[in-house]
Amino acid sequence: MAENDVSSKTIGALNGIPFESIIGGPLSACIKAQAEAAVSTVNFIESVGLKQGEGGVKEAVYVVFSYVQNGRRVNISVPLLTIVPIPYIAINNVSIDFKVAINGTESSEIEDIESQQTDSTYTTESKKGGGWLTKRKTSKFTSSISTKKDSRATQDSTYSIEATMDVKVQASQESMPAGMAKVLGMLSDAMDVVSEQGDLTVDGPYIEGDGNNAKKYVIVTYKDPTGLFTTQGVTCDGSSGEVVRNGEALKFSFAATTKGEKVIKVAPSGGSSDKTNALTRTINL
Repeated sequence: MAENDVSSKTIGALNGIPFESIIGGPLSACIKAQAEAAVSTVNFIESVGLKQGEGGVKEAVYVVFSYVQNGRRVNISVPLLTIVPIPYIAINNVSIDFKVAINGTESSEIEDIESQQTDSTYTTESKKGGGWLTKRKTSKFTSSISTKKDSRATQDSTYSIEATMDVKVQASQESMPAGMAKVLGMLSDAMDVVSEQGDLTVDGPYIEGDGNNAKKYVIVTYKDPTGLFTTQGVTCDGSSGEVVRNGEALKFSFAATTKGEKVIKVAPSGGSSDKTNALTRTINL
């Protein structure tokens, strides 16, 4: 077979290889795996770090635990997402090694055996002499001719294709997205240390108005053991209190002529009747 025929068969074998599937298949699988990893990250954040709040608003889950600080036991509230690793798995390297070996074998055998047989026999005989005193001589000649020729042609061709493919996928923990890093930074700033009974702060007394309209007042803020501002259970002798500062504080007002001590008290958490656990502050008007 001619050399160009062998080349054309080799090229035809290469063209029959589905390179689109060989290369595109692993890449599509990696893209699908990356999408599933992103969904897993979202599910982790929603199931571990967030909870359903009032009005359907997502709220961060806080871990509250106590420890001793400066001789007193305090509570610390930490957003859970800031102390657990968030899975950000990303495929950052895909290597596809594809090898093709085409083995072609051409064999051709031509054998010519020509058969042609010719048999020819020629015989001559001659005699000389013939008298009674003369010896008679006889001559005889024989000839034979034979030829043979056979013709046979044999041709054989074999092609085989061997292909191997190695796919290497490398994945690792990806750096945190900028948005999530900023959110975690804000949550980290939200960590707060609060006394086991909560923190009660009194600002004042202040005077507002003049003359007969003059009044004394104090601003009271209370942060419960979980770190939330609340006005529930906060009372003061001689004043009913007015909620101010977007509901985070109480304003207790008194007559301008009021003098002496006033006790501001926070009832024990959980509705306990144990008055000894009540948090109190004494102000002097």
